[in-house]
Amino acid sequence: MTSPIKIDSQIQGGAPCFAGTRVPVVSLFDLLEQGYSIDEFLLDFPTVKRQQVVDVLDLARRDVPRYAEARAG
Repeated sequence: MTSPIKIDSQIQGGAPCFAGTRVPVVSLFDLLEQGYSIDEFLLDFPTVKRQQVVDVLDLARRDVPRYAEARAG
């Protein structure tokens, strides 16, 4: 699987963005935290594909336990 996230110092100052876009990944989490749905996010950021959102959320889901283990140790 190709990474849904791209980090490029020339795009958004190196912030992690959805691959092929200039949309920072943090925008997704900020809007979800505010109660927006994925559909609303996709309407606001039409360059991001639904599968990219699903892939980013899956990455976050898989990495949270690893992060928590590292912090507990």
